[in-house]
Amino acid sequence: MEFSDVIRRRKMVRAFTAEPISPEVVERLLRAANRAPSAGFSQGYAMLVLESPEDRAAFWAAMDPRDEYAGTPLRNAPLIVIPCSNKEIYLDRYARPDKGWTDRDEKRWPVPFWHIDTGMLTMLLLLAAVDEGLGALYFGIPPSAIGGVRAEFGIPDDFTPIGAVAIGHPDVDRDAKQRTSRKTIARRSVEDITHRGRWEA
Repeated sequence: MEFSDVIRRRKMVRAFTAEPISPEVVERLLRAANRAPSAGFSQGYAMLVLESPEDRAAFWAAMDPRDEYAGTPLRNAPLIVIPCSNKEIYLDRYARPDKGWTDRDEKRWPVPFWHIDTGMLTMLLLLAAVDEGLGALYFGIPPSAIGGVRAEFGIPDDFTPIGAVAIGHPDVDRDAKQRTSRKTIARRSVEDITHRGRWEA
């Protein structure tokens, strides 16, 4: 698929069939995500990959204790990836001699690059899913559920889940019936979001 087509077709898919994803495709998705850039080549990110029905059921039980997603076509997704960021890896990397921030002061960072870089990994994962003819949905894990997800899967304290990505074969008919902001809010134009040379109202 041409890259321009991948970008054009990318959207959040909220309904999946139960059709499995081949191991070869899963590996290509993960390898694509691992091409993400990172500040100082710190690579302070990781992915928790949940493929078995047991692991996915445990995720939904921890993430959704009130069972609000029960019976929804989102639960059919055969693959869930939880991207995680690690601030300490960045602070350690920039305290090395070639960077010279020996005090590891977090205030030196204008924004939390550990989350931003993990977000770029996530975007590559979303684009790779489209390139494989799959659908994907990035969604947040509620703060109240993060502890349960951590405990269930042994996520170390120094890694922060930034959300989750459900991946699978789109159920086109059911996806079209899902409630989404895309149906009520138009995409802003390039002209609306672009300021050339000077920020103008």
